[in-house]
Amino acid sequence: MTLRTATDLLEDATYPATIDDLRAAYGEVRIEHPTGEECLGDVLARTGDDEFADATAAVHAVYGAVGQDAVGRVGYSDRDPTPMGVDGHDPVSF
Repeated sequence: MTLRTATDLLEDATYPATIDDLRAAYGEVRIEHPTGEECLGDVLARTGDDEFADATAAVHAVYGAVGQDAVGRVGYSDRDPTPMGVDGHDPVSF
């Protein structure tokens, strides 16, 4: 399932909830990435939190802890130029 669909499941949980509660309920859910997949339980374990006060906190933590394969090209931005004095990425045209 997609990352968004997986985090929708977290919105249905009862809060406050411990990391163990959420991993027990949703740990086996597979999040599909463009280059693979990972378990929601593994992502929750990387959040570093012991308890979540509400669904918003849990969802934000998951978005912050998901593997870099789920977010596309690392360091890519089509909005902001590299600031002066900073070595940035070489431009790539597709």
